[in-house]
Amino acid sequence: METTKTYNGWTNYETWSVGLWMDNDEGTYLYWKEQAGGDLDVYGLAAMIKEEHEDAIPESLDSVGFATDLLNAAMSEVNWHEIATHLLEEAEEDA
Repeated sequence: METTKTYNGWTNYETWSVGLWMDNDEGTYLYWKEQAGGDLDVYGLAAMIKEEHEDAIPESLDSVGFATDLLNAAMSEVNWHEIATHLLEEAEEDA
């Protein structure tokens, strides 16, 4: 029997957490809504969101160790496509 792991309507906790942080910081939220309202499709926007979040990881965690392994595991669970879809839908509603 397959079970689906969801969190507050999102794919999982990791996706919900990233989406929550993006929505709750006004500057970040407005920036990503502007990006979503541009010429990017869902795949391009998802790639951009993922890249910018990976680039934001402090260099002190860019080494080998348990904290790095845990962070990488959490980042690999984020559904970037779902976050991009959410932003594109919100941008479309505002248009």
